[in-house]
Amino acid sequence: MSAAIDSQSSASPATPAASLPVAEGIKTTGRVTVDNPIICARGVNVYYDDKHALRDVSIDIGRNEVLAMIGPSGCGKSTFLRTINRMNDTIPGARVTGQMVMEGQNIYDRRQDVVQLRARVGMVFQKPNPFPKTIYENVAYGPRIHGLAANRAELDEIVHTSLRRAGLWEEVKERLAQPGTGLSGGQQQRLCIARAIAVDPEVILMDEPCSALDPIATARIEDLIDELRESYAIVIVTHSMQQAARVSQRTAYFHLGDLIEVGETDRIFTNPRHKLTEDYITGRFG
Repeated sequence: MSAAIDSQSSASPATPAASLPVAEGIKTTGRVTVDNPIICARGVNVYYDDKHALRDVSIDIGRNEVLAMIGPSGCGKSTFLRTINRMNDTIPGARVTGQMVMEGQNIYDRRQDVVQLRARVGMVFQKPNPFPKTIYENVAYGPRIHGLAANRAELDEIVHTSLRRAGLWEEVKERLAQPGTGLSGGQQQRLCIARAIAVDPEVILMDEPCSALDPIATARIEDLIDELRESYAIVIVTHSMQQAARVSQRTAYFHLGDLIEVGETDRIFTNPRHKLTEDYITGRFG
């Protein structure tokens, strides 16, 4: 059963990002807009049956930047992340209103091809989830079903390039025919990143991608995120404020379904403008 979408917003024609207004009455502290965004969210609400899980969230996602989302558990970070590639559609009773515009098109328009959307907006989950296939087939799966390779040589090149960009090629090039599930946790997560970038996305979503990894594997993923930023917009949900400070250029703080504050990461951590942000960062709650 798919999530219901607000009929007015979903059927509306594409709206140029530059003309989108910030939601009326928004109380977010800081600048929610950026120059030349790839995605603009305006007045996004998410409901799970009668629960109002996310309230009037408006924020831009910039090209070639890492946007970190922080906040206590249950505050709406992952819920918002799932609105970006319509993963909430898979949750019974979920309903989304507002606009999420990518390259001038509302992704919640009923005419939106969700399969193509998820190729453009890839996702890496908290727990590594390689397919029960070989390392090669894990990476080749997306390009094959999307018709991105005309022959085996082109598919081989995509697999090689994706594994190399994910920092995994040298470790697995001699065992591409072995199961992806046989890799270590950190290697599996990098395999999942390789799988995500193999379909040439524009945005990569990461939902606590290092929470199940040891410090060494975490450092490798963080270095990889910094490298990938040159080619993609990245949105990462993290419970680690240290990680947000290390990898992101902008940080958004969520609290009980509201986007409280957004701004440059250095400023958020050194000079938060909202008391709730300051309380969370200084450890008073959360």
